[in-house]
Amino acid sequence: MSENKLKEMAIEAATKAYAPYSKFKVGCALLTTSGNIYTGCNVENASFGLTTCAERNAIANAVNSEGAIGILSIVVYTSTPTPTPPCGACRQVIYEFAKNTTTISYCDSEEVFHHSINDLLPGAFEFKNKK
Repeated sequence: MSENKLKEMAIEAATKAYAPYSKFKVGCALLTTSGNIYTGCNVENASFGLTTCAERNAIANAVNSEGAIGILSIVVYTSTPTPTPPCGACRQVIYEFAKNTTTISYCDSEEVFHHSINDLLPGAFEFKNKK
C-alpha cells in the first residue's frame, strides 16, 4: 500500500469531520498488518472534552473490526499550512497499538512530518502487568 493512497484516504476522511466549533478538520488513515485500511475523522462536541480525534477514531475502527491489531502505517491530514502531529492523547493511544510505526503528518503545503512514536511521546505510559 502506498503512502500516497493513505494520504488520499486521510484527506477524504477529513471531509467527513464534524468540527463546527474549531473548524479544524482532521483525517487519518492507517494500514494494519493484515493489509486492511481504516480511516477516522475528528468528531467535536459542545462539551469539548468529549471530542474524539481522527487518529483515535481510526484506531477504534480497526480494533472494532479486527480486534487487537498491529498497525504498519499511520497518516494524518490537516487542512493547514504546516503539518500537525497527533495530540497527546492520540500519541498515547498510538503507542498502545503501534509502537514501531512512523506517523506521517500531511497538510496543504508540500511540508511533511515523519515521526516515530518514541519521538512524539518519550517516556510513554505503559501498564507493565498487561496480560
